[in-house]
Amino acid sequence: MDAQQPDPDAPQRLSHVDERGHARMVDVSAKDVTSREATARGRVVMQPETLSMIVEGRAPKGDVLATARIAGIMAAKRTHELIPLCHPLPVSGVTVDLAPSEDGAGIDIEATVRVTGQTGVEMEALTAVSVAALTVYDMCKAVERGMQIEAVRLVAKSGGKSGDYAAP
Repeated sequence: MDAQQPDPDAPQRLSHVDERGHARMVDVSAKDVTSREATARGRVVMQPETLSMIVEGRAPKGDVLATARIAGIMAAKRTHELIPLCHPLPVSGVTVDLAPSEDGAGIDIEATVRVTGQTGVEMEALTAVSVAALTVYDMCKAVERGMQIEAVRLVAKSGGKSGDYAAP
């Protein structure tokens, strides 16, 4: 097993729960300030006609990709307001990329978030992808209600005590 990866079979103590089982925010004040980065991905699966409408700029509500990109960036910056016990972070950079999938089945979304701080930005990257996907859905639901948001996952992170991670 890779030394950087936790043993999935080892008993784990939940960091957001105290000895009495009460929720708590983790105290990161003793952690070193380091550069940290996380990248997440996801996709919105849709009919080819819906994808064409988005790519050709014919969506009734406007520019779907630009709006979803802005929504994802805003979401990354506000993750601590959405996810209980997340620390507010001085996010130094967010990129959200949306593109038609190579198989023509939808929109692929990737978000990368950077910070110099005492805790990681995995939740911010995941939130950016999720909200960007929800925005695509919202802007196109009048055309297709059967769209699916899929495969939202962390694909990489760097920095901090636990080191680097890359999804297999």
